[in-house]
Amino acid sequence: MSAEIDSTAATVTEQALSRAHALASAFLASLPERPVARLPSAEEMAAALDEALPESGSDPAAVLDQWFARAERGITASPGPRFFGFVTGGVTPAALAGGVTPAALAGDWLASAIDQNAGMWASSPAAAQTELVVLRWLKELFGLPEHWAGALTSGATMANLVGLISARQWAGRRLGFDAAADGLAGQPAICVISSSAIHLSAVKCLGTLGLGRRQLRQVAAPGGSVDVAAMATLLRGIAGPVIIVGNAAEVNSGHFDDIAALADLRDAHPGGAWLHVDGAFGLFASASPRFAHLCRGIDRADSVASDAHKWLNVPYDSGFAFVRDAAILREAFAADGAYVVGGSGWDPFTHVPEVSRRFRALAAWCALKAFGRQGYRALVERCVEHAAAFARWVEATPGVELMNPAALNIVCFRVVGQGGNEAANDQLNRTAVGLIQRDGRAFVTGTVWGGRAAIRAAFDNWQTTLDDVALLQAAVKDVATDLAS
Repeated sequence: MSAEIDSTAATVTEQALSRAHALASAFLASLPERPVARLPSAEEMAAALDEALPESGSDPAAVLDQWFARAERGITASPGPRFFGFVTGGVTPAALAGGVTPAALAGDWLASAIDQNAGMWASSPAAAQTELVVLRWLKELFGLPEHWAGALTSGATMANLVGLISARQWAGRRLGFDAAADGLAGQPAICVISSSAIHLSAVKCLGTLGLGRRQLRQVAAPGGSVDVAAMATLLRGIAGPVIIVGNAAEVNSGHFDDIAALADLRDAHPGGAWLHVDGAFGLFASASPRFAHLCRGIDRADSVASDAHKWLNVPYDSGFAFVRDAAILREAFAADGAYVVGGSGWDPFTHVPEVSRRFRALAAWCALKAFGRQGYRALVERCVEHAAAFARWVEATPGVELMNPAALNIVCFRVVGQGGNEAANDQLNRTAVGLIQRDGRAFVTGTVWGGRAAIRAAFDNWQTTLDDVALLQAAVKDVATDLAS
């Protein structure tokens, strides 16, 4: 009987995995032609998916078929070549003699199958060592100091949290207390300063860490880059230790803070300062000699956060953080228990909030191994060229206008209305975003720039070609023309 059960279980497992492979392969093959989004309503999705908890089980392969058929209208083709919304990568390929193979995706599937807990060495020496290698490769790719500590995270938000919790620990020590052990209640306030271009994820972290979202002090960021002189003036009025949050780059049009200048301010502040840099996608500029100057001074930061599911083009979710002071990082996440069995190697949980963690390092290892330094250099440069081509088209096309020069891979633009009523123009652009998304040829997202509603297009997918850029242009032009008429 046991042998029959084992045989049946193996057959069911094989059928389910085969069906998952078939569905995934068909989806990936459809990306070049698939409508990027269908934008179903919340009511439509609830009607398709919501149901009572089943009383009995179902065949796993059939379950997959049912979910995909019912959910497909709500699946966005975000891994595809015409998704220009937010800042979202795809799945990085490796160019081989026979064509292209999605190494990162294959690594991610294998990580799910072997199901390793990447929290500590004892639970998976393979996962821990793979992560160490990935971290070293990333430091080499970006020109960061080899001795910096780091870890993989679920994305840039958690990477910002890792950097800022280290900064909080450092600042607490400067003020005479242990922030992780003692807490913040009754302690001197820790001052955090940044520009008006700080990303919402970093602000969210300030709330999570008890530093306070409303306590953030900001200076202007004209054109998207921090006003260094204004930052210097603000610093002169602060006596104690300060956490400075810089951007590489800001999310609306990709402009960079002068990180070297911020490092100079950090060094000159009498009360001491910690420089944290949010480099969610901008850090990848340093992978190209053509654009590395934008990150000048990044090696002088105290902590750096970035996303892997953006320009590294690995599947969601993945990010990474680096911290100059390894001891402060470990102190911030110190935890112990008799049930935590140590090993002979590195325990990742000493560097991140989680103890149990997914083996996300395998997808990153496969991507870096298969693509290499030259592959990522080419990817970054090609994406920036696509952004520049689109920006030139915007500047040359009646009915649309560029809101800010495209410094890297993001283009901020808007549809231009006939009259001078700015409120009407704002509504026009909010409408344009929805119409472009519903059109299905390309996906963009809305924003506000300089107090005016605008549109963003981000270029960071390995599959995107100039033909895809042309489709984006056509979709924007058609919508602009329709709205004008």
